[in-house]
Amino acid sequence: MEHHGIYPLEKFDEASLKDRIFHSAIALFAEYGLMGARMEQIAEKAGTTKRMVVYHFKTKENLYLLVLEYVYTQIRGSEKELNLSEMPPVEAMVHLVESTFDYHADHPDFIRIICMENMQRGRFMQQSDYLREINRSALVLLEDILQRGQQKQLFSKSVNARDVHRLMSSFSFHFVANSYTFTLLFEEGADSAAQQAHYRAMAVQVVLRYICP
Repeated sequence: MEHHGIYPLEKFDEASLKDRIFHSAIALFAEYGLMGARMEQIAEKAGTTKRMVVYHFKTKENLYLLVLEYVYTQIRGSEKELNLSEMPPVEAMVHLVESTFDYHADHPDFIRIICMENMQRGRFMQQSDYLREINRSALVLLEDILQRGQQKQLFSKSVNARDVHRLMSSFSFHFVANSYTFTLLFEEGADSAAQQAHYRAMAVQVVLRYICP
């Protein structure tokens, strides 16, 4: 099965059994969803038995929720590592948009898992207070950038962090989630690296035009 980079493949054989099970589950939930992925498949990919999967994670549903929490933790952690509070507001916003776009493009398993959860109407996300807590940082980060820019009259005072986050995320999400259909319909034969660079720059322009007076 194709590996999409949430967990570095070169470290897979060195990981503990529990970690191997967990990251096998990420790949299989991304590929088949909660209903399609089977515990036997997860065990086989991890090089173990179903009994050991149950021993470490109890149920498939529990394992799926842990995976959902993990993929959100990863993207929020990547944002914190950008140290945007040290940058001027416009530079910080540009860097955040570019990094968000690149993260989505480089982690298609994240997109697939979130798509699966939306198909389930957020049923498992509703069970996790942790997910609500960890994702607050996305808006806190944006609020700091916007407030610093508004104080310098660089950004419109009418914009808010929630709307900017939706705009930024939707552009990045669409690029990955609709990549096959959009490319086949409108961009067949196009250079993929050039297209990614084009839409990345476009995402920056869209956000800046929205937030600037």
